[in-house]
Amino acid sequence: MLNNIPFLVGLRYLRARRRNHFISFISGVSMVGLTLGVMVLIIVLSVMNGFDRELRTRILGMVPHATVSQPNGLSDWPAVASRLSQHPDVEGVSPYTETQAMLVGPNQAKGVAVSGVEPATLRQVSILPNHLTSGSLEALQEGRFGIFLGDILARQLGVNLGDRVTMMVPEVTVNLAGVTPRFKRFEVVGTFAVGAELDANLAVVQMNDLGRLLRYDDRVDGVHLKVDDLFQARQIAIDAGRTLEGRYLVSDWTRTQGNLFQAIQLEKRMVGLLLFMIVAVAVFNIVSSLVMMVTDKQGEIAILRTLGARSGQIMGIFMVQGTAIGLIGIALGVILGVLGAWSVADIIAWIENTFHIQFLNAEVYFISYIPSELKWSDVRLIASASFIISVLATIYPAWRASRISPAEALRYES
Repeated sequence: MLNNIPFLVGLRYLRARRRNHFISFISGVSMVGLTLGVMVLIIVLSVMNGFDRELRTRILGMVPHATVSQPNGLSDWPAVASRLSQHPDVEGVSPYTETQAMLVGPNQAKGVAVSGVEPATLRQVSILPNHLTSGSLEALQEGRFGIFLGDILARQLGVNLGDRVTMMVPEVTVNLAGVTPRFKRFEVVGTFAVGAELDANLAVVQMNDLGRLLRYDDRVDGVHLKVDDLFQARQIAIDAGRTLEGRYLVSDWTRTQGNLFQAIQLEKRMVGLLLFMIVAVAVFNIVSSLVMMVTDKQGEIAILRTLGARSGQIMGIFMVQGTAIGLIGIALGVILGVLGAWSVADIIAWIENTFHIQFLNAEVYFISYIPSELKWSDVRLIASASFIISVLATIYPAWRASRISPAEALRYES
């Protein structure tokens, strides 16, 4: 029975009505603070995980995981693609040709990136076929000189399906009239919207049509690879490239988009650290409430000591009480945080519809809604860290209680 004294008395103190209502108020504030801190941390980290997922899905769905190329282009790309596709970690291979060009429409002229693709294999390496807003990939027939534009780019140029735009590439043609830029009229056969900056800066044409404009003959710039592990893309591409005969250049998405994802991870850590300060403030309130509780219960502590309670048991009483406050606050925070992370997108959508406001403009940001992805590893980390600092916060007040002298405490007890 004596061994259960810390647990039984600690929980009794937690439930008992206190003479000093301010102590009850501080204890309640501590619990509410922990609940809010844990809840906000879970929701905010879930939203940041959602943005990270959307960036990875949308931007890296359009940007190749890796590329294999040669300085002067690939003339035997079918054999290279066939060899690379045999690697067990390579999920898709597609040839490409890329250049920078000026597109001239009725409204304005704009410099864009032009990607020449093979429609038959594009789906293996890109999400573009899943985000067409008009037209069909079958329209990219060799010799037709059709072009797909991002929906924002199409609006900026002022063109619709069936209209024509002039493409000028950064090369010149020398003839009797002098030096003239090389250009070609293309028919707009479709538009796409992936919800990223690419919608305003990318045009897609048939690979051989672009090759004719650039006078590539049968060459392509290289092949795109899609791998099964995004974060091992570089090593997989190197391993796959080693199976080829000759010298090839291997690149991966971290060269062009790596800094963006590193910035997102850094921002997630910094925001998490700042929001964890809410939990720290609540923990300081636990310390304050327990210190006042020790002062309020000096007489009862002295009586317990005279009845044979050891210093360790007295210390355990207040540690149990403080830990119980922390556990209740953390449990409520986890429940509310998980529910909030699952429903934050619906809540924001309801607020937008009810008050006719828009948090994310699709023309400015790459998505128009608040994404959320709950990771249970984040929940476990937040709950564990909050519990540990809650337990640590009880040590000093409990130690002070264990050092109270029964004689001194009872001398002034009325």
